[in-house]
Amino acid sequence: MNKNLIFLISIAALLFSCGVKKFIPTNETLYTGASLTLQSEENIDNLKAIEDELELVLRPRPNTKILGIKIGLYSYYKNQKENPGFINRFLFKNFGEEPVYLSDVDQARVSELINNRLENRGFFRSILDSEVLKDSTKARIVYKAAIKKPYKLQTYQVDSIKYPIGEDIKETLANSPIKKDGRFDLALFELERERIDKSLKAKGYYNFNADFLIFEADTNQYKNKRYDLFLRLKKEVPEKSLVPYKVNKINVFPNYSITTDSITKDTDTVSYSGINFIQNEEYFKPKRLESYILFRKGQLYNPTISKRTSNRLSSIGTYKFVNIEYDVLDTGKNGTGKGDLTANIYLSPLNKRALRAELQAVSKSNNFTGPNLLLTYANRNLFSGGETLNITASIGYETQLSGSENQGLSSAQIGLKSDLIFPRLLFPIKIMDRFKYAVPKTIVSAGFEYLNRSKLYSLNSVNTSFGYSWNANRFVNHELNPISINYVNLSNTTQEFKDILDENPFLKSSFDQQFIAGLTYSFIYNELNDSAIRNPFYFNANFDIAGNTVSLFGKEDENIDSKTFLGLEYAQYVKADIDFRYHFSLGNGQKLIGRLFGGWGLAYGNSTTLPFSKQYFSGGPFSVRAFRIRSLGPGTYTPIDGDSGSFFDRAGDIRLEANLEYRFPIIPYLKGAVFADAGNVWLREENDALSGGKFSSNFLNELGIGAGFGLRVDIQNFVIRFDLAAPLNDPSEEEQNFNFDVANPILNFAIGYPF
Repeated sequence: MNKNLIFLISIAALLFSCGVKKFIPTNETLYTGASLTLQSEENIDNLKAIEDELELVLRPRPNTKILGIKIGLYSYYKNQKENPGFINRFLFKNFGEEPVYLSDVDQARVSELINNRLENRGFFRSILDSEVLKDSTKARIVYKAAIKKPYKLQTYQVDSIKYPIGEDIKETLANSPIKKDGRFDLALFELERERIDKSLKAKGYYNFNADFLIFEADTNQYKNKRYDLFLRLKKEVPEKSLVPYKVNKINVFPNYSITTDSITKDTDTVSYSGINFIQNEEYFKPKRLESYILFRKGQLYNPTISKRTSNRLSSIGTYKFVNIEYDVLDTGKNGTGKGDLTANIYLSPLNKRALRAELQAVSKSNNFTGPNLLLTYANRNLFSGGETLNITASIGYETQLSGSENQGLSSAQIGLKSDLIFPRLLFPIKIMDRFKYAVPKTIVSAGFEYLNRSKLYSLNSVNTSFGYSWNANRFVNHELNPISINYVNLSNTTQEFKDILDENPFLKSSFDQQFIAGLTYSFIYNELNDSAIRNPFYFNANFDIAGNTVSLFGKEDENIDSKTFLGLEYAQYVKADIDFRYHFSLGNGQKLIGRLFGGWGLAYGNSTTLPFSKQYFSGGPFSVRAFRIRSLGPGTYTPIDGDSGSFFDRAGDIRLEANLEYRFPIIPYLKGAVFADAGNVWLREENDALSGGKFSSNFLNELGIGAGFGLRVDIQNFVIRFDLAAPLNDPSEEEQNFNFDVANPILNFAIGYPF
């Protein structure tokens, strides 16, 4: 198959190449690009980086190739015909490029740019040459540059800057990247200006600008290509830019309307901790809002603290726009003293109440299909302190349409969940001063769910939790739930279900553990949302432990041979997992993404297995996509056709997964992907009812493996995803022959990227 594919691509490239040649005008030559060679008198540090920079000035760019085919150029020529046809019009609209000829290249201008960039890097009086290599239809250019020994720094000093700002600039030089013996580098000088400007801004120089600084190099003192560097202020810098400013007044408008862009006359002003809160009526309590503002009256202006204040106010969840503006009250005198600023903080609220409806469709591996409706009510400022109340009601129904003797089984589910989020730390000890980057949130949750599986059982569950969530910096997030309680009550069990439990002690034990009380913790390091990082990665670690505190009050129950708490059998277990993702940029919108996941759970003490809700599963649109959701494992277990036990999801104590995906753009808002997935779940202990499910040293041969391709509609980070995958290896089959089973593809539909 691979040889055939290579052969077809080669034939297509040859045909397109021949097709392009016949369209090239007789007086033109197709430009195929340029190369650059640097020759130096001595070894140069970071020469490769300089070559990469110079490659950027080799203009124009030649016509692009896709798998060696100039499809954009070909579609351009074909579209010039009187009747180009539908396919050619489509190709031209999405890929078309005008031809780039040798006559379009200004060699003198390119040589000038190369020389300019070399001088910016300290290589003066370089010798440049260029040569055109061509045949009857195409041409390329080779540029050569013989570079001289670069100029290197002897001394770096601030030159006679008046006023106190001169001393403040001198203090910044201790951290300067410009060092003795460093090569002359104009880009480094620009970074140095910005660094000094940032340092001065942090000291209150509100009106200062990096453009006010100028560098002068003096080579007259030396004969061996050394130079002295002087930092000066430009002439006629405004005096207001030479003094630091302090915040003299702080005004906060908690209910500002961005549409009217004005403040109504009948506003009340309340002063709290030296801050003026101006609002018609008390929309947001000053006492609650004050802790989000990091600067105070009398402090020097600092843009970093101002930005952090803006981020903290935005994180409350009550406001859609946060704008901090400064007005100059006094500019100081003759470049001395301090100026005064008024800080105005404009806060534009979101709609206080919101209602959202969401309709979902579910399809599982056991042919259960059905709709799920969610209704969510939100109040974003419940007690006038930024508190958010979310109430979600859900109702779902699934039925088995075909595929086994259990056709006609159904599942109905009703749920109600509420989250009350306080944008502050509810803790007996005052520790808010430790959280400088963002204010922690306290989250109180409670929920109820009723599940009825026809002909089998009903399940009532109640859960509640109390915990905290906070950002340590722009990459790190912590979530800690010191209290997490879940109660499950199994009722209306049929004889058929009792027989299933009697045949499967593993499943029975997971349903017996009615009471789960413990602690959960999650750590996330996420660079994926930072566009400035070329190759970001993501790491998530979760830890879950239950039953230890409850066990101190547990009592022996002779009827069930285990301990109970308040008459309920409780679970004891520890569970931990990690999720690692790496995005490697290939340029031009192309990415290679790798993901590794590992999870492990241990039941101990009062439990022989993990509770059913805490077990791992594999398969589905966010897992191994060649298998339906929750249809892999455990291990090599194969469900018996027609067995009522197949009604239950296939889960385990251990989960391992690996994914590799190549993403590429097709047309605007449409992206493609080619991927391969592998994974499975296993049991820690052997279970006769789930033969082959125990984890062993042969686990690599028991991985479910699949591959496929996908299309993603990506509109401003809202992604609709279609992935079509087929299995390469199904661990439930007796013979592992690694055949690509294209006869049984799985179509995955999902919202958002898989990882």
